[in-house]
Amino acid sequence: MSEPRATYREIFALREYRHLFAANLLSLIGDQLTAVALAFAVYARSGSPLLAALTFACSCATWIFGGPLLSVFADRMPRRRVLLSCDLARAGLVLIMLIPGTPVLFTVLVAFLANLFRPPFQSARASLMPDLLDGDRYTLANGLENIVAETTQVVGFALGGLLVAAGSTQAVLAMDAATFLVSAALIATGLRGSAPATRATAAEPAGSWWSETTAGVRVVFGDRTLRSYLLLFWLSCLVYAAEGVTAPLAAEYGGGARTGGLLLAAMPAGVAIGGVLLTRACPPALRQRLMVPLAVSSCAVLLPIAARPPLPVVVALFFVSGLAGAFSIPLNALFGRAVPAAYRARAFGVAMSGLWAVQGLAMFAGGAAAEVLPPTVVVAGAALAGTLGVGLVAASWRRTARPAAETAPAEGDETHPVSAVAV
Repeated sequence: MSEPRATYREIFALREYRHLFAANLLSLIGDQLTAVALAFAVYARSGSPLLAALTFACSCATWIFGGPLLSVFADRMPRRRVLLSCDLARAGLVLIMLIPGTPVLFTVLVAFLANLFRPPFQSARASLMPDLLDGDRYTLANGLENIVAETTQVVGFALGGLLVAAGSTQAVLAMDAATFLVSAALIATGLRGSAPATRATAAEPAGSWWSETTAGVRVVFGDRTLRSYLLLFWLSCLVYAAEGVTAPLAAEYGGGARTGGLLLAAMPAGVAIGGVLLTRACPPALRQRLMVPLAVSSCAVLLPIAARPPLPVVVALFFVSGLAGAFSIPLNALFGRAVPAAYRARAFGVAMSGLWAVQGLAMFAGGAAAEVLPPTVVVAGAALAGTLGVGLVAASWRRTARPAAETAPAEGDETHPVSAVAV
């Protein structure tokens, strides 16, 4: 008997999820406002493009270096407490940046510290989702959150720029601090308290911070199924090299910032629409069957760009790549169900850290390659690398990836990894 499809009405009928959703939305808006406002503020006060770029890059760097390390807190402490602490800490650090006369380098350091609280917040939130929502409601909520994240990124950057232009960075930072405070209030009033996901027992004593971090890495990479899930997702993200060559790609077609903006927006728009189609139009069983073909297609569809087709075709191909890239939504749900609750936050930390690293390296490599090759060739080359990588994972998918029902931990199993960890 196939699993019934969930509806948005069903997921929002749960009060705890409504509060968690609203808190996450506000935190995402706060993250984007911080990035834009501080980049403008640092550049205005220092005149240094490097410092402005460094400030903007803090959000990426904290995931790469802090994802696996800081997500330990989301497993070892009650997740509601982690969410509250992260929001209050970020609000306080943003308020420090409002102090007049703060040195530029100190502001960059405080921005980095504020962004360090993002990985444990997001890991704790992602870890709570499978506990709050069961069955297809979890997959549908994942799709919705993905759409919100993509939309918030575009709207947050645009809104931040408009607010800075219309007023002052101080006003934007004050609004930013307010988003974190309201998010904390939603969590405090809407989420029930709970014990830490991992209980220190004689069988599993609490170890050092490093051993706790490496335990999460071992759980993910020691299990063939979890490893396949991550590799499928990470390798498909090689196509993000295209974002690193957006400006020269637009120039190759005789365009400027407007053309670049159109190219940048095409893929996220495709992901958002693809998420709606997958979660609302496809039954759960069909989603799982489509995951691997869509993962391959998300890369392969960009191969024709090597022939330098007309610009509208390139934009359409980027959009279709995003549509297919929505395979990550049901994949994320499978991953969340397959990881034991005691390791879930650390597993999400590892997944996000690898995601940011792959995307960053792909963009850097694409930019370096564009020094000697036409951008269209660079994009097609990244698509070829992604297609080959995803194809290798897909070739062994049936042997390594188990269905969700087989990988989901048994009820109450919060302290032991899935059975295949030792393979």
